[in-house]
Amino acid sequence: MPKNPKSKIQNPKSKKAYAAAGVDVDLGNRVKSGIQALVKGTHGPEVLGRIGGFGGLFRPNFRGMKDPVLVSSVDGVGTKLKLAFMTGRHDTMGQDLVNHCVNDIAVIGARPLFFLDYIGAEKLEPAVFTQLLKGFAKACKAAGCAIVGGETAQMPGMYQPGEYDLAGTIVGVVDRPKLLDGSRIRSGDVILGMESNGLHTNGYTLARKVLFEQMGLKLTSKLDGVKGTLADELLRVHRNYQPALAKIPHGIIKGLAHITGGGLVDNLPRVLPKTCDAVIKTDSWKVPAIFQHIERGGKVDHAEMYQVFNMGIGMTVVVAPLDALSVAAKLKARVIGHIERGSGIVRLA
Repeated sequence: MPKNPKSKIQNPKSKKAYAAAGVDVDLGNRVKSGIQALVKGTHGPEVLGRIGGFGGLFRPNFRGMKDPVLVSSVDGVGTKLKLAFMTGRHDTMGQDLVNHCVNDIAVIGARPLFFLDYIGAEKLEPAVFTQLLKGFAKACKAAGCAIVGGETAQMPGMYQPGEYDLAGTIVGVVDRPKLLDGSRIRSGDVILGMESNGLHTNGYTLARKVLFEQMGLKLTSKLDGVKGTLADELLRVHRNYQPALAKIPHGIIKGLAHITGGGLVDNLPRVLPKTCDAVIKTDSWKVPAIFQHIERGGKVDHAEMYQVFNMGIGMTVVVAPLDALSVAAKLKARVIGHIERGSGIVRLA
């Protein structure tokens, strides 16, 4: 046995074997050391401990609730990430992920409590990591949602150089008597539509194929009716509808549908009773120009567009006829259809 056991410890100036293989643990530790400062603005008194433990600690306050129910959801931002890789703009990806997750539990009537993220990367890039965390923090603070933890994995060989993947998990709460499940929807009810902010986080595989491959456009291209460059349009942040919806008194809203993958055609049926159809009047709002360019440029069937993209409507709200005008005014929404007897499908009119 050598007299000095420390003699076997690697020279800190030499490159470690794991780093040489593509995973720099020391770099990861340095980058993650700044997380606390980035996310502390999302923490209230419910958050216990610090970021970096084996589990996030959250002590909820359920006072005023008769029967609190936890609501959870997990999602990603799909191939919209390709736009981040192409442009070098990553903070909007963090906002997209948080807002998408918040909307998914908002349709059940829940408010967000806390959020956790997953970042899997070919190589950890400090500047990219910081942009993502700033995006998470900005959206969570606006949503009243705490970031209590996450996971960052360096996985060379799993991703293309310069690429990464994102996933987010959100946990919220709703008082069971206020839970929204669409069961009160009846024939004659009115469907309101809240405007989207562009493509949000769905349909980017088709959009990229049409815009960049078939139409030969560039990130800097300008299109009729589209403000800014094509990159600006495609990176517009997914809207968070929950704060506005939370201001509508309990009992007024009968059902909500977040218009994500599957568009109006596949998402509205998720909240419809099996005895009701949703009739959508597609001429009741002006479809944003970006969708028109994709439809024409890719010769995409008109009906399919409503099953791939949100077409300008990011959230649908079902209310009784007597409440339609007042709720529409409060939400800055518009009447886009109505409920009829049927079999639980969407009919485009």
